[in-house]
Amino acid sequence: MRETAAKVIPFGGAAELTVAPDVASAVTRAQEHLLGLQHEDGRWEGELTVDSTLCSDYIIYMHWCDRVDATLQAKCAAHIRRRQLPDGGWNIYVGGPSEVNASVKGYLALKLAGDSPSAPWMQEARANTLRLGGIPAMNTYGKLYLALLGQFPWKFLPTIPPETFLLPNWFFFNIYEMSSWSRPILAPLTILNHFRPVRHLPASLQLHELYPAGMENTDLSLKKNPRFWAWQNFFLRCDSVLKLYDRFPFHPLRRRALKIAEQWMTDRMGEGSEGLATIFPAMLNAMMALRALGYAEDHPLVQKADRDFAGLFVDDSEDFRIQPCLSPVWDTAITTISLAESGLPKDHAPLVKAAAWL
Repeated sequence: MRETAAKVIPFGGAAELTVAPDVASAVTRAQEHLLGLQHEDGRWEGELTVDSTLCSDYIIYMHWCDRVDATLQAKCAAHIRRRQLPDGGWNIYVGGPSEVNASVKGYLALKLAGDSPSAPWMQEARANTLRLGGIPAMNTYGKLYLALLGQFPWKFLPTIPPETFLLPNWFFFNIYEMSSWSRPILAPLTILNHFRPVRHLPASLQLHELYPAGMENTDLSLKKNPRFWAWQNFFLRCDSVLKLYDRFPFHPLRRRALKIAEQWMTDRMGEGSEGLATIFPAMLNAMMALRALGYAEDHPLVQKADRDFAGLFVDDSEDFRIQPCLSPVWDTAITTISLAESGLPKDHAPLVKAAAWL
């Protein structure tokens, strides 16, 4: 017979909270489930799920550096096909509509992996991508990956000079005015922006079909805002100045700036790190930057970067996927707070162990 009496639970946020039996039972089951997920060292670490673009980017990266792992490529391609929407495109969040950057990358990755453009799912992907505006409608970060494979002109991307790392901390704009996750993404981008390394694809793998009016007949420049005093126009004018500077044959500070950017990046990839900022974009960009700088494949830092990046892989019987980052710190903090707020005493052994790990 079902119990109907209310129960009193000593929730952390209040002295006592009277809750219905169903709620009390649910809280207890949730606590037991979380406690069962705790690692031996005291942390909690869940999987961060994300869209298909990470597998797409990794296939693009493998072809760019000419080091294609056929097994990994097949797993990434299978993941991308599973994520394709009924309209032929790919989204960037669960339940969301097709998005142009994810769709272009998905189509390119499958084409690189060997899927024929005449396959039904590829025809659907191409038609949907063109409906979304094709390559000209992509954001600049997506276009960067295309530029690395010669599928978008570098000259139409924003200029990110290594000299950014020479700006002093007291200057109104410097790298430490950026967020802690923006800085490690920027560092390798400045290096890539200097070298502009391109791996040219054979004609059969190029993406002319994703330019609605063809690459030659399309204005690929960054578009101005109709309002003269818009921030967008201000940054475009700054970019024009940087592009003019970049065309100068003599850059007296460039070599020093490159060394500082390289040192800043490599200092944060070495021992004590699980990858540059332990986030997918920074780690992948850093792997490309090392190769652009001429680091050999057997260099310890290159090998460590590859190992660290593989730490983002999740490979189980259901699917292969790549996490955007690892999240033990916030997972542990949030779970510890949740358990304490739901009534576990502060001296409860798992909470003590979690606090010690933090």
